[in-house]
Amino acid sequence: MAKAKKSAEELEAAAAEMQAAEVVAPTAEETPVEAVEEKTEEAATAKAGKRSAKGIAEAEEKQAKEERKAHVSEVKAEEAEKPKHHLKPTRTRLERQGKKFRKAAELIEKGKVYTLAQALELATKTSPVKFDASVELHVNLSVDPRQADQNIRDNLVLPAGTGKTVRIAVFDDAKVDGADLSGVETVLKALEKGEINFDILIATPAQMPKLGKYARLLGPRGLMPNPKSGTVTTDVAKAVAEAKAGRVEYRVDSTGIVHVAVGKVSFGAKKLEDNARAVLASLKGNKPASTKGTYVKAIHIATSMGPSVTVATSEL
Repeated sequence: MAKAKKSAEELEAAAAEMQAAEVVAPTAEETPVEAVEEKTEEAATAKAGKRSAKGIAEAEEKQAKEERKAHVSEVKAEEAEKPKHHLKPTRTRLERQGKKFRKAAELIEKGKVYTLAQALELATKTSPVKFDASVELHVNLSVDPRQADQNIRDNLVLPAGTGKTVRIAVFDDAKVDGADLSGVETVLKALEKGEINFDILIATPAQMPKLGKYARLLGPRGLMPNPKSGTVTTDVAKAVAEAKAGRVEYRVDSTGIVHVAVGKVSFGAKKLEDNARAVLASLKGNKPASTKGTYVKAIHIATSMGPSVTVATSEL
């Protein structure tokens, strides 16, 4: 009886052990399919998803980049708020000029408007150069040069002359007194060589077609004859005499300003005033009908390399 009881206990213990083994380590056949699929998905996510090492590194790098940008923006904003201090303040235009110019400019009262006579008197006193400087008249007009009727252009003979010695060439076979170079063939030979030994070229209308070949040579230098400037005419002798007497041509530039030399410093204030008033009268006579309101914006007198003197606009 004791042996039979013992064998039954051993069988029960063995069965219990087998059941425990089955619970702890189930066989592959008994493992659910859903658990396997879940583990596979988690492994794939860990390998290539946001939680992977590569993904985490990219996220950290992106965040660091944004932080750097924010820091740079803050620094720039702080610098913009700070007042800028120049070690050396920018000098005025007068301070950048030479000693002689600054000394001459002391004679001109800043902001003052002078009469034409006063301005010319100052111009002759404030020329800082040793040579006989030209006296220039600059008139700012309220015109639009792009409009054909407002593109002001004219020529006139100055009462006291220009003070310049001009060389005149006549593009015609007729000989003219006062011309430094004359004859069609003579002028053409000089142009063929590219030689320009004259300051003014006067031609007759009949000879103008022969000069078309040299337009690129003469045009940029302002030497191409033109009826508006009085250098294309049938009365060549008169044109030469006027050129020698001191004829000047003016034309408004792209900004609406007329620049004319009215003589030399050696002329004195009286002769300079006569010439300047002749130019102003010509400008007044050429006022376009389409111009409304103020015709003259500003008038200035200046010598070569000298300071500028403001003239009252009522002088025109």
